[in-house]
Amino acid sequence: MTNLTPTTEPSVADAPEQLAAAEKSSPSGGRPRAGWRLMLPTMTPWLAIGLGLVCVIGLFGILGPFLVGDPTTIRNLGMAGPDGDFLLGTTQTGQDVLAQLAFATRGSLEIGLLVGVLATVLSAFFGIFGTYIGGFVDEAFSLFSNVILVIPGLPLVIVISGFVPPENRGLWTIAIVLALTSWAGSARVLRAQTLSLRTRDYVAAARVAGEPSWRVISVEILPNLLPVLASQFVFAVISAILGEAGLSFLGLGASNSSTLGTMLFYAQNGFALPLGAWWWFIPPGAVIALFGTGLALINFSIDEIINPKLKNARRYRKLAKASRKVAA
Repeated sequence: MTNLTPTTEPSVADAPEQLAAAEKSSPSGGRPRAGWRLMLPTMTPWLAIGLGLVCVIGLFGILGPFLVGDPTTIRNLGMAGPDGDFLLGTTQTGQDVLAQLAFATRGSLEIGLLVGVLATVLSAFFGIFGTYIGGFVDEAFSLFSNVILVIPGLPLVIVISGFVPPENRGLWTIAIVLALTSWAGSARVLRAQTLSLRTRDYVAAARVAGEPSWRVISVEILPNLLPVLASQFVFAVISAILGEAGLSFLGLGASNSSTLGTMLFYAQNGFALPLGAWWWFIPPGAVIALFGTGLALINFSIDEIINPKLKNARRYRKLAKASRKVAA
């Protein structure tokens, strides 16, 4: 007679025993794994894909300009598709699209990193320092963050960029404008985290011991907020690249600078879409999309690593899969 005893999934209480059984059945025989192998559970497939995309595009933006010609050289060859001489074709004036893409990628990466650093520093200052001090400083910083948070970001960026003369609208100007409009939300998150951390026992012990405020913040509080800051930095870089591309597409981007947004702007003015010159507007759009996708995957992976619920759920799925292999 067939045994109809139902099979059940492994419970959390049985997790240590099943994990040990899975390790004993592995080729390593349950021996302690090396340090780099202990990091493998945190290297999810999505994180690997995101890091791969970001590294490839980052290397292209850093090394590409040294491997291509001058993107401003006018050859009077007219618009032509990709061929053996020009891998991504040429524009209406015969300029090399691949050379433009390399320099434009570097410019967008520079703006993304500048905005990421500035926005993270501002959010950390208003969200961590003011909250730890407390009192009037905390109230003033919180009120200022709320005011900035309720102001529509895109219209404010367009207005500020429109009032800046084109000759003064460089990379730093656009980076400062984007950073000033993108830090408030992150500051609110850091304020909530700091309110929880400043009441912990080890922080109170450091304050009772007479440690200065800057040392308590930098040694006791800031290390616990590094994962959150990393996630906010990645998000700020994504927003900066997309925001700069939108401003440049509207003609309000950095003047005398080459970015992916300005490349799309000139492609639009050159009627690349009506003329079917896909090699002029698809590559910069694809670089923006792929780089944003890579950063988004990294951001999701950071959230999964620092979120205990998501981390334990992933570990339990792996444990259940390993236990089923042992049972088989």
